[in-house]
Order: sequence, then C-alpha cells, then structure tokens
Amino acid sequence: MPVHTRDDTLFATKKAEELKEPEEFQVILLNDHYTTMDFVVEILIAVFHKDPLEANRIMMDVHRKGRGVVGQYPWDIAQTKAQQVHTLARQYEFPLRCIVESL
Repeated sequence: MPVHTRDDTLFATKKAEELKEPEEFQVILLNDHYTTMDFVVEILIAVFHKDPLEANRIMMDVHRKGRGVVGQYPWDIAQTKAQQVHTLARQYEFPLRCIVESL
C-alpha cells in the first residue's frame, strides 16, 4: 500500500497546474498578384490537409480580402507550417507569404 505524504500532494498540485493547453496561433495566407489560385489551393491541401472545398473557400478569402485564416495551431506547429509554405512557394518561384499571429 503506497504511503502518501504532504510532498506527494504538493507534487500532484504542481503537476496539474503545469498541464494546461498550449496557446494557439493563427496561420494566415497573404494575397499577392503573382501566385496562382491553383497553387494556393494545392498548398492548402498539401500543407494544411484541407479538403478541396474548404481549400477553395480559403483561397477565395485570400483573393478577395487580401488574407485568409488557414487554421489555429500551437506556436511550433504554426511556425513549421508557415515555413513549409515559404519553402514550397520559393521552389515554384511564387512570392506567396504566410504569417503567424497570436489570437
């Protein structure tokens, strides 16, 4: 039978406090006048795993409003996805930009 001490309670309380949800950040695609709509849709499907219908909706937001929210992620995932967008855009010689903003 385990013996519980006052330290065990303190440890359990601290552990519970440490286990909170990570802060979320928005990933946003920015419009430019050179990147094709088809390429934006391909990025949304390949990098962000959007279905074609949602990818088209987001692409139209980017086109009409100048920016489109792609999703919300913890900081490291949001930064990784933004970097993937920039890498693919440069490979295909598009100036597509993606930014990460706090909520």
